[in-house]
Amino acid sequence: MSILVTRPAPAGEQLVRKLHARGKTAWHLPLINFTPGYDLPHLPQRLADLSSGDLLFIVSQHAINYAHPWLTQKGVSWPDELQYYAVGRSTSLRLYTLIGLRVSYPDKGETSEDLLRLPALERINGKRALILRGNGGREVLEQTLRQRGVQTTYCECYRRSPIHYDGEEQGRRIRMLGIDTLVITSGEMLQQFYTLMPTYYCRAWLTQCRLIVVSKRLAILAHQLGWTDIVVANAADNDALMRVLL
Repeated sequence: MSILVTRPAPAGEQLVRKLHARGKTAWHLPLINFTPGYDLPHLPQRLADLSSGDLLFIVSQHAINYAHPWLTQKGVSWPDELQYYAVGRSTSLRLYTLIGLRVSYPDKGETSEDLLRLPALERINGKRALILRGNGGREVLEQTLRQRGVQTTYCECYRRSPIHYDGEEQGRRIRMLGIDTLVITSGEMLQQFYTLMPTYYCRAWLTQCRLIVVSKRLAILAHQLGWTDIVVANAADNDALMRVLL
């Protein structure tokens, strides 16, 4: 098995190192990088607009990695009277480690749908919610909260930007490396990688690879693009991906 990991640095690099340590052949080709979000200057005021018992959602560790230093620089503390929610365990643990407040997350799965199944989010009519996210995404979370009577706003804490490659060059390189297993952790990156590869590579090699993804929704998209050998990890963190790859 020869594995291509496409998740961004540093998580992608860390996963490759772990695989190497276990004797696996793995390579890193990050598809996106991260920069500060345009809404960071507005984050202190958006937190101040929330009242006791309102909801704060953190969709990824990237949101924390940009929001926390910004608030610290401005001398602003995370409000302790809010209800904090994270999409996954790793994000919850990261924020808890930084601020010491309880951050709820779904025990099974790491999608917006999994989070919305939490009993505490069933009767939330009349509350306000702030979602810390990147540039786009998590529309299901916002729409469902609005349907449940929650006044919902976003704060773009980080931006995802595609890394541009020569598709022909990367296709030849990846074929030469004998890659037969792909790790892709978002629909945005899956579509980007599929579009990057020339059509003949897609037909002859790309969709024949085993594809490791992190949600059923992503597996459905992959199937629509032509993959048949698809494995869904039970979480989006490196530990869950390692369990699948080993």
